[in-house]
Amino acid sequence: MRVVAVEEHLTTEAFLRVAHGLDVVPGDETEMALMRRVEKAPPLRARLVDLDARLREMDALGQDMAVLSLNPPGVQPYPAADAVPLAREFNDALAAIVRRHPDRFGGLATVAPQDPAAAAAEIERAMGPLGLNGIMINSHTGGRYLDEPEFAPLLEAAEANRAPVYLHPRAPSMPAPYRDHGMLGAIWGYQAEAGLHAMRLILSGTLDRHPGLTVVLGHLGEGIPYWLRRIDNRHAFATRTAGAATPMPRLSLTPSEYFRRNFVVTTSGIDDPDVLGLALRAVGEDNIMFAIDWPYEDPAAAVAFLREAPLTDDQRTAIGHRTAERVFGIA
Repeated sequence: MRVVAVEEHLTTEAFLRVAHGLDVVPGDETEMALMRRVEKAPPLRARLVDLDARLREMDALGQDMAVLSLNPPGVQPYPAADAVPLAREFNDALAAIVRRHPDRFGGLATVAPQDPAAAAAEIERAMGPLGLNGIMINSHTGGRYLDEPEFAPLLEAAEANRAPVYLHPRAPSMPAPYRDHGMLGAIWGYQAEAGLHAMRLILSGTLDRHPGLTVVLGHLGEGIPYWLRRIDNRHAFATRTAGAATPMPRLSLTPSEYFRRNFVVTTSGIDDPDVLGLALRAVGEDNIMFAIDWPYEDPAAAVAFLREAPLTDDQRTAIGHRTAERVFGIA
């Protein structure tokens, strides 16, 4: 079986030399202090930058391809004047990697949403001359979300250029309640943040304005498939009951219909057959892709899960490679 993994992070020594010397925008200091420590730790740094070692491990696992993306949170914690050229330089390096190994690597461009016009131009460049497969947005940018009007140029460019938007988690925009007990990161804060962002896109009417937009969520949907029936139920109640909710726009579809139409989920970090079964019932195998979440999860365990999970042959084929090939335009 062909195996394509789609949430596989990397960085370059050149990127780290520049990024680690930049000032961070107010509010992102704690997250970036943690991430910079991770990126400096020798074992993880080596796994992020050493592509030859990664290819050897992929060969050993029987993993055919990885869709690479910049280690989160990308360039979003930096002032726009620094972030825009840094994104371009990284995307040039990523495109060169993909050109050297077209059968082994795809790539998701990084953009700077803090300058929406520049981000839109970079999406067009990434999907055109650079030949990349989509973009990654690491949730909020300075506490702002993609449903807000200022980001319309970015979403218009993504839709027009058929660039899937991988909406990746990062530390929540309201970090105070998460700082205690280790909850700022992947234990709880990441999925809470990414799920919030996805729900803002659904409930804001953004997907009525951009019906052709494809949004990718990791971790089997950041919890949303578990809640779809209740979300529809309570949204319908709030729509017909005055005062039941804060003001909200009228939508053309139910929330779950947007989720099934515009979202694709990946298995990253959740090697759980029960949760996968729920996702299959919620969105179907043609909206689920395999991902490892390199280097933060165990690749051998993830590939073994894909091969051994209780799936039909068609489901395993769709999750293993077919959905990724369609969504990301992989040959």
